[in-house]
Amino acid sequence: MFQKKNSAAIAASLLFTIFLWGGNNVGTKWLVASWPPIWMGSIRLLLAGPVLLAILRFSHWLGEWRTPTSAQQKQLWLRGGLSLALYIVAFNWALRLTAASHVALCLGASPVWTLIGEEMPRRTWASARRYGAAMLAASGVAVLFWPALQNAKLNLLGDFLGLIASILWAVFSRQIRLLSADLSGVEVAAHTMWMAGAWLLPVGVIEIFVKGFSANAQQFKILALCAVLGAVVPYALWNSALRHWQTSRVMLFNNLIPLSTMLWANYFLREPVTHTFWTAMILIIAGVLLGQADWVKIFKLPESF
Repeated sequence: MFQKKNSAAIAASLLFTIFLWGGNNVGTKWLVASWPPIWMGSIRLLLAGPVLLAILRFSHWLGEWRTPTSAQQKQLWLRGGLSLALYIVAFNWALRLTAASHVALCLGASPVWTLIGEEMPRRTWASARRYGAAMLAASGVAVLFWPALQNAKLNLLGDFLGLIASILWAVFSRQIRLLSADLSGVEVAAHTMWMAGAWLLPVGVIEIFVKGFSANAQQFKILALCAVLGAVVPYALWNSALRHWQTSRVMLFNNLIPLSTMLWANYFLREPVTHTFWTAMILIIAGVLLGQADWVKIFKLPESF
């Protein structure tokens, strides 16, 4: 019973994370239209990481404060910080160069890369369930954005960077799961965020010198929201889930990001919801449910076929 309640709590936290990331995608898309993308990513992470560290250091809300060992710090820099930095570069530039729907569509493929990285298809019901869930959810993403893909102006570089971002997100999530074996998910999130921001800062400064920089109060407000509600809270929840669940299981919730992004864009940017929305939603949720339920036990199936 406790395990079921724990699983339900993790699933609820992941749904909330996806909701926040949808808003972050819309805010980031708006910011990188006028701000240098790498600079924006660096500042956001350098704001979010220390905030989360301060909460850990001066309160017990998220667990006890622990100072990473030198070996752990090295792994955090190379595994967590660097992989997150590379993802942010590809993600922010993809948003700069192409439609947000294209980027969200590419990110919807991340569970497929995670599955391939964890295991190749096998003749077992468990493997069929996991691959079937990923493909079902990905088909829902494709249905959702098919009109946009037909009508939007094609940007090969932006779409290519979106694909790279989806692969790097799968890599980052895998690294977080490995790092969370010795540290809590919140600790890993806090350290990897400011480390990723530090990796990006030199390149961001070069962007400022080359392209210039100007800002207003509204942009700083959106940046603050993206830092706190788009990084501090969701990364802590996501990394905590990766500590308890297999990476591919957590990544299935990644397929809900396009839906979340569309809802935020519809409300704040007044982008219309397409007629394929409900069909896509059914397919995506069906994929998530297929991946979460243990159908082998429910239907008393053999382990292999």
